[in-house]
Amino acid sequence: MKVIKPSVEIMDVFDGMDVIRKLELCGRVCYKSEDKITDDSAYKFVENIIKRGHESALEHFSFTVKFICDRGVSHEIVRHRIASYSQESTRYCNYSKDDFGSEITVIEPCFLVPGTKGYKLWERACLVAEQMYFKMLDWGCTPEEARAVLPNSLKTELVMTANIREWRHFLKLRTSPAAHPQMREVAGLLLKELKVKIPVVFDDIEGVV
Repeated sequence: MKVIKPSVEIMDVFDGMDVIRKLELCGRVCYKSEDKITDDSAYKFVENIIKRGHESALEHFSFTVKFICDRGVSHEIVRHRIASYSQESTRYCNYSKDDFGSEITVIEPCFLVPGTKGYKLWERACLVAEQMYFKMLDWGCTPEEARAVLPNSLKTELVMTANIREWRHFLKLRTSPAAHPQMREVAGLLLKELKVKIPVVFDDIEGVV
């Protein structure tokens, strides 16, 4: 069994300043104020429409993120409906095969400290689940049948595409103190990267980074 930490990857290549220039260009159509566009007007314009709640203009740019997280977290992510998803399938992936190192991979819980009793209990439970999964495959079960014993901690890869408005909604909810600790962990990783990559658009989201 392999234990890894979660991660996020923005799969698109883009320039953050180009993004907010496009948002300005689209948003100014509403006010017919295209003549006010200057070399440095995009930042202030986007900042103002966010403050006024005119976020429909933010829907004019989308990007894709790959999450490597556990199955429990992935179930929360896919509840965001204004998005497109592709996810690693436990129906078709056979983790006993060489392609997967003949082992399952699990995500280390951020709320457990290695070496403590709680961590050892979690690790043991995952090891037993792995053993039972392989035994069910050996007995004749298909991967989609044997997956019934796989833990919530099982690593999954999930690709999500959404527009900026939806990403803002996602990050506001999923970096909140009320969110699950592991959900906050991956959302915080994404928010931290986006604050660097795209100016102004995510600056008002404090979150847990």
